[in-house]
Amino acid sequence: MTAATLSPVSRWLLRFQPTFFKGWFRWPLGLLVWLWVCLPASALELRVAIRDGVDQLTVGTSTQGVVKSAAGQPVQQTPAGQSVILTAEGSQVQVGDWRGNGFWVEPGGDGYVFVGDRWYRGRVFVVPYNGGMLAVNYVDLEEYLYSVVGGEMPTSWPIEALKAQAVAARTFVLYRRQGSNHPHFDVGSTTAAQVYRGLAEEAPSTITAVNSTRGQVLTYNGQVILAAFHSASGGHTENVEDIWSQPLPYLRAVEDFDAGSPVYQWTETVSQANFRAQVPGIGNLVGATPLQTTARGRVVEMRLEGENGTTVLSGNDLRRLFRLRSTLFSVAVTGGQMPSPARGSAHGLGLSQWGAHNLAQQGYTYLQILGHYYQGAQLSQLP
Repeated sequence: MTAATLSPVSRWLLRFQPTFFKGWFRWPLGLLVWLWVCLPASALELRVAIRDGVDQLTVGTSTQGVVKSAAGQPVQQTPAGQSVILTAEGSQVQVGDWRGNGFWVEPGGDGYVFVGDRWYRGRVFVVPYNGGMLAVNYVDLEEYLYSVVGGEMPTSWPIEALKAQAVAARTFVLYRRQGSNHPHFDVGSTTAAQVYRGLAEEAPSTITAVNSTRGQVLTYNGQVILAAFHSASGGHTENVEDIWSQPLPYLRAVEDFDAGSPVYQWTETVSQANFRAQVPGIGNLVGATPLQTTARGRVVEMRLEGENGTTVLSGNDLRRLFRLRSTLFSVAVTGGQMPSPARGSAHGLGLSQWGAHNLAQQGYTYLQILGHYYQGAQLSQLP
């Protein structure tokens, strides 16, 4: 969205607010400029896949609720605290004597829904999928974030770090939502998207962090950004094009402040037997040479020299095969062992969670933290 497509009030704010906040950029870490952008209000309810490919589901509600057909017709009451069993029957779902193409489970009043062993806000839709069933939690964006912030960051961390995580997570899920073409859900609930486990991950601190940043998202040229985040970079984040694909102006390599974190430096030792099992055909490893690395030293490709041959693997493949925390590693061969001195955890793009923690402890605000890790991004408000 450009300024030309905004309402007159929004264009007025775009014109005057950057000047108002200009002095902030003299602070040690850059702050973000506030913009009011008209992002779609339909983004406020999310569809989150919470179970996939299961043959049977135990569901229920904390208050008296109801099971409805896909068309919204009530078919069964759910007494408070009692369970209902849904089963996959061919290309349909069955509950009690009813079969259909899907069923809603909705609590009454301010109640919650449980699916399996977890409680969720909102309501749940169960639909036939992949030979089993798919359970999708329809939940308000802000209430979804109550759980995500706690799933992605310890709830005891400084509130400014939690607020930075809330804005990043809100932005990330809206970015993923606008690019989703799945007919049943917008986003998953695992680390492939963002960790979402319902009420179990909520805490007073995460609710405060979300509520105090309500509706705030990061934008660039009026569009929500790909607000990637990770645990720790090992001293310096990466340019996005060196890790994924195309360059993005707001995901640039910057100094990290994660020193002292548990994953700032670490070593993983791999046995020759484990190596032979994961990389068959070349025998015991005798040498490893990086063929391509990022500017910060992350392995893109590495040549592995064995007693019986040589192969080339990507850094991501090696990380996956040997369960390494990141691709910022080297390999040494010492007798029967292969220690891998390394730094950081995850991909090293965007917000560093341990960096946010350390900066917040030093007194920096969530605005300063976000402004540092997302260069050139602006803080915008959902309507």
